[in-house]
Amino acid sequence: MATTATVAAGVTILPSNVIAGMGHKAPSDKLNIAGVGVGGMGFANLKNLASENIIGLCDVDWKYTGGNGVFDKFPGAKKYKDWRVMYDELGKSIDGVVIATADHTHAITAAHAITMGKHVYLQKPLTHSVYESRLLTKLADKYKVATQMGNQGSSQEGVNLTCEWLANGEIGEVTKVEAFTDRPIWPQGLNTPKQGQWVPETLDWDLFTGPAKMRPYNEIFHPWNWRGWWDYGTGALGDMACHILHPVFVGLELGYPTKAQGNSTLLLQDCAPTAQSVKLTFPARAPKRAWKGSKKGAQLPQVEVFWYDGGIKQMLPEGWPAGKNPNDAGGGVIFHGTKDKLICGCYGVNPWLLSGRKPESPKFRRRVETSHEMDWARAAKETPESRVQTASNFSEAGPFNEMVVMGVLAVRLQNLNKELLWDGPNMKFTNITADEKIRIVIEDGFKIHDGHPTFNKTWTDPVPATEFAAELIKHTYRKPWSLPDMPA
Repeated sequence: MATTATVAAGVTILPSNVIAGMGHKAPSDKLNIAGVGVGGMGFANLKNLASENIIGLCDVDWKYTGGNGVFDKFPGAKKYKDWRVMYDELGKSIDGVVIATADHTHAITAAHAITMGKHVYLQKPLTHSVYESRLLTKLADKYKVATQMGNQGSSQEGVNLTCEWLANGEIGEVTKVEAFTDRPIWPQGLNTPKQGQWVPETLDWDLFTGPAKMRPYNEIFHPWNWRGWWDYGTGALGDMACHILHPVFVGLELGYPTKAQGNSTLLLQDCAPTAQSVKLTFPARAPKRAWKGSKKGAQLPQVEVFWYDGGIKQMLPEGWPAGKNPNDAGGGVIFHGTKDKLICGCYGVNPWLLSGRKPESPKFRRRVETSHEMDWARAAKETPESRVQTASNFSEAGPFNEMVVMGVLAVRLQNLNKELLWDGPNMKFTNITADEKIRIVIEDGFKIHDGHPTFNKTWTDPVPATEFAAELIKHTYRKPWSLPDMPA
């Protein structure tokens, strides 16, 4: 165990299944699954996989985790706090890993599992940064493992219908999309705590922090509230866009954006703002299958995708049914077409056309008859040559997640006061110059004295914008944590 901790994710065991290129199969032909982060969504995922063999449970906080019943549900599973120790001890037995940690540790736990030849089910957002998303995309392709991001709507009928209606030309060409969520429902826009607190005995704060910079523990960070802090989470946008924008990404066959612009309520150094809006511009592109009504060889037009959160949402279009709430299951999307408008809710649920027509479009997307998790288990049991890919495998989820975290980048770089130009293949901004500096508010300093408000913001020192942006794109991990190398 001591050796494992010092190598810090440089997992040294190379189980036989890595060489064979096939996962270990239990005698019952059930997968041997380990969970990393099993206090919240991880437990929900594992319950949907209870027909398989759950052999390992790992979480940094055994009070939070123990209180939810996961240890009682799977009494035969070995318990761990350090995923590296679990990978070392159970590595030869594990077929797949279900990961539902804080966002900032998604990539490192998943990447090392993949290099061990393990199938991976990874909660959304897939990763905390653009580089990490690209890494998981390439690693999954190299090691030929079955993968799935935990945006369960991708396996449901709403996304299927939205994609099929768009491809059938039901609303014509789409040049604008607007989407919103009613999140956050956790605190955001907070000043950083000035003092730390004693770490609960049941929590390993060093393991929770992982590759992020170490800061004193405070109950405002964990559990759950980590979503609103930049070191650990990606705010309301990262949390919900993987659900809400998925039918946009797949339905419009988007790739890398070329332009990004964000704004928000007060932008703080450490905590995500209370409300944000983002515009991402995607270039014209050739569809994989021709859209009905388009000329032969025609491209899909440039499209602008707008995002709103924190209580802000798009204006309702002309003809909207009076009194109808656009919030469906936590958010909503409006596709603005040249012939009609298509609306769906979070997870792509309940798509409908503003005109009231009910399309009868050809069904070309695979229907998932089981749960999102069990469809991943099905894929994991198939050979790479015969595997039917899951609805949100990393070849799709990776590029899609780059779109999501690009929205986070746009918000965090808003103080440059310009639209950012993005070179997707090379993962860099092309119009941030060497002489540009960026400053961000550390704390707002708002006070009231005898009824009079005062505003005394504390700012960071100016830093080169190119360096700040580069760190957001590819994080510098706290030693001794590290990622596998990027495949060629």
